[in-house]
Amino acid sequence: RAFGDALDVHLVGQTTEGNALLAQRHALTAPVLDDSRLKVSFAYDIDTVPTLFLADADGRETRVLTGFVRDEWQALAEHLATLTGLPAPAVDWSGLPAWRPGCGSLSVDPVIAERLRAESENSPLRARRIEIAVQDDPFEFMFDQGFSDGLPLVPPTPERVLRMLAGTTRDPREVVAVMPPNMGEATVEKIAINAVMAGCRPEYLPVVLAAVQAVCSDTFNIHGVMATTMGASPVMVVNGPIRHRLGMNMKLGALGQGNRANATIGRAVRLAVRNIGGARPGGTERSTLGNPMKFTMCFAEWEERNPWSPLHVERGFRAEDSVVTVFAGTSGPVQMVDQDSRTAAQLAGSLGLCLEAAFHPKAHYATNVMLVVCPEHVDTLIRDGYSKADLRARIQEASARPIRELVADERSAVGFKAEAAARMSAAELERRLPKFRQDSDIHIVVAGSDAGKFSGAFHGWATGQIGSEPVSVKIEEASA
Repeated sequence: RAFGDALDVHLVGQTTEGNALLAQRHALTAPVLDDSRLKVSFAYDIDTVPTLFLADADGRETRVLTGFVRDEWQALAEHLATLTGLPAPAVDWSGLPAWRPGCGSLSVDPVIAERLRAESENSPLRARRIEIAVQDDPFEFMFDQGFSDGLPLVPPTPERVLRMLAGTTRDPREVVAVMPPNMGEATVEKIAINAVMAGCRPEYLPVVLAAVQAVCSDTFNIHGVMATTMGASPVMVVNGPIRHRLGMNMKLGALGQGNRANATIGRAVRLAVRNIGGARPGGTERSTLGNPMKFTMCFAEWEERNPWSPLHVERGFRAEDSVVTVFAGTSGPVQMVDQDSRTAAQLAGSLGLCLEAAFHPKAHYATNVMLVVCPEHVDTLIRDGYSKADLRARIQEASARPIRELVADERSAVGFKAEAAARMSAAELERRLPKFRQDSDIHIVVAGSDAGKFSGAFHGWATGQIGSEPVSVKIEEASA
């Protein structure tokens, strides 16, 4: 009032009710601008109310007052009087308190600030936003839109996605991979959205990003893996220090339920394949039976219980690297029970006999396998000095069969066709074929409880150029 039209005064309040009360209590004649959405407060980085900005004719800030310090406000009044040539306002400054701290701005409330940052002009979020009517249930909406794998999803609100992106230093707009079959661009942001829906914590995101990169490689062939009627799906194994930082399960029940990191990392990758790549049952995903791994299958290797080189070191990485390896599994974990063998040769032979069933006992050279050796079986093997190479060789030896036993007959039409066998010599028919084309098709990890002589195996899909090969990618952590 003291300076009239000599100054433009904009009074901004953060709540509709508070604004009305302020105007009534002080008989304000100037309008109070409603900033109940806190956009202005966030844009001006207000952390305390009241905050006063004084700007010149060009909009440049010349003074900022925070809270109430009597001497500062008195000095401001005198300064404005000098600027305008008008008398200073008649205020009894001595009757006012010397200092009042003010209150925290609503725009810096941790929950509200995340939303404001996500909605601001400088937000890193670029994905299409979907508005849901107030009366609609977001959980049912996501089911209806086809986003879900059949289980409830966490709504990917902007603030949740922004919080997820804090788990990586990578640009949200970076394209991690082009994902078949729809060749969708899997950006860091889109992958983060699926990680939110899966229930991941932000620190899991680097693993999800690396796994998405791995499955989208030509070597892994995610399109073939998801499209085959055989029902393949990615199996993910995590190695390195990140296992412990994320609290991943590598011990009792490692291949089962109950661990958030194991469950949600695998689920996030599968949701990304579904929602970014477009691989959905009934569309390009044509699995005859499907399998539970299509929900999730991710676990960590118990490297400390592994007397050999862990998987990622075998595949060329350093022991201190954190790495995720993806393997195309069609069934599993298939349990292999041997509570009786007391020598490494016996036990490895048992594992070889069990692995003959992969695809079909008469289907040799057809696939690969991820062998999960339990700790008690490891103890039996290492007691006799078995290396991984020894274990692979013994599996191949125990599973080898003469070609004549692999010829199609009245019991089964699977195997060498009779016409082809008829052209073979007697010596050729006696040649023994191991189950796997090469020893390196047997991938070995250690996991599971210290108690129980039950190892497991994930049977693979087709291998080589017509199928899929395992792929390992180093995990880029935000703190690295």
